[in-house]
Amino acid sequence: MQEKLTVRFWGVRGSIPCPGLHTVRYGGNTPCVEVQAGHHKFIFDGGTGLRVLGQELLKQLPVEAHLLFSHTHWDHIQGFPFFAPAFMPGNRFHIYGMRASDGKTIEKRLTDQMLHPNFPVPLQIMGGSLNFHDLEAGQTIQVEDIIIRNTILNHPGGSVGYRLEWQGLTVTYVTDTEHFPDALDPNVLALADQAHILIYDSTYTDDEYHEVGNSKVGWGHSTWQEAIKIAKAAQVEQLILFHHDPLHNDVFLDEMGRQASCRHRNTLVAQEGLTITLTPNGKSSFQYADPVHAVSSVHE
Repeated sequence: MQEKLTVRFWGVRGSIPCPGLHTVRYGGNTPCVEVQAGHHKFIFDGGTGLRVLGQELLKQLPVEAHLLFSHTHWDHIQGFPFFAPAFMPGNRFHIYGMRASDGKTIEKRLTDQMLHPNFPVPLQIMGGSLNFHDLEAGQTIQVEDIIIRNTILNHPGGSVGYRLEWQGLTVTYVTDTEHFPDALDPNVLALADQAHILIYDSTYTDDEYHEVGNSKVGWGHSTWQEAIKIAKAAQVEQLILFHHDPLHNDVFLDEMGRQASCRHRNTLVAQEGLTITLTPNGKSSFQYADPVHAVSSVHE
């Protein structure tokens, strides 16, 4: 058993993929985060980053993993039909998600995405073993000594956040949530409480969120300034700003990261390829994919 926990980012954008010259360093794929806890693999969301992760997993066959969806807006599921390991017999995936407000299961919603005229190949063609699980709010998932909790977030159509606990280490995944105007969300605070890593929806800046004539209030997303409030109140060890607006290019995210780290020292802007490794003895290391940040660091 590997006595470490590894978090790797495969997609960090919200809303729509945005590849191009101005998003090369942080990446243009939509949400997908891989967490390896011991010998168990967990995948949070299936945006277009899931396709890239799938290509990497082809080097590790056979694969077994737990795939947890925050919700099924397009940017969080559009990589699933291109997830190559799911088409291959011998691979096994446990797939989790909440029922929709109309009662549709996670299996039904992923199936519908792949029906004509939206997609040429139905989900039933997938040759891997797919086991679907409908979650209840507040339900606990336990995989050996790994515990995953969820809670409802503030997002149009519904969304859930997750908290993974293993060997005294905690990773919290909170994306697609909108902060409250007059108080910190108690659900988010509970998930983030003393987490080693908090991955948080930082789609906007405060100025963008409140922009006169183009307000983002009610759109279901938060800001990096609110992320810092949560991180401080919950005594989070490492904050990761996530779910970047597609209009935020590399230069914009560089400046956002600079400002954020001035307010909260242990803050990073998520980028594709960023890998964080934690060990139960309290050490953490960071490895970046892009040349500008390509320096490994170790924190006690």
